[in-house]
Amino acid sequence: MSKDIVNTGSPDTCDTFCYDEEIVNRIQPQMDNVQGVELIFKALSDATRLKIAYALTLETELCVCDVANIIGSTTATASHHLRLLRNMKLAKYRKEGKLVFYSLADDHVHQLVSIAMIHSKEGDSNGRS
Repeated sequence: MSKDIVNTGSPDTCDTFCYDEEIVNRIQPQMDNVQGVELIFKALSDATRLKIAYALTLETELCVCDVANIIGSTTATASHHLRLLRNMKLAKYRKEGKLVFYSLADDHVHQLVSIAMIHSKEGDSNGRS
């Protein structure tokens, strides 16, 4: 390990600055793998879009009109958010006559939203309830 500066700051940080060069050299090049993933979380960080995604975990597919009523918005607002989810490849749609039905893009999106919901309900041992 390489040691450097001593820190007497916050209790949730190291008291000294050191790092394991082998670990850093092995992991650091892999950080490019996360490029673009933040966009998924950005899309789901909006409360309205998260509600829509969650609703789509509870029902296989929903008409735009149903989504608007579920989230308490206009169909234009619901369509806007659904379109963004679709453009981010988090949702897909199909048209049936004059109706448009949306569903989650795949099981990964379903799992991501479901796990986030479970996590938010259970809290953690670091003081969050």
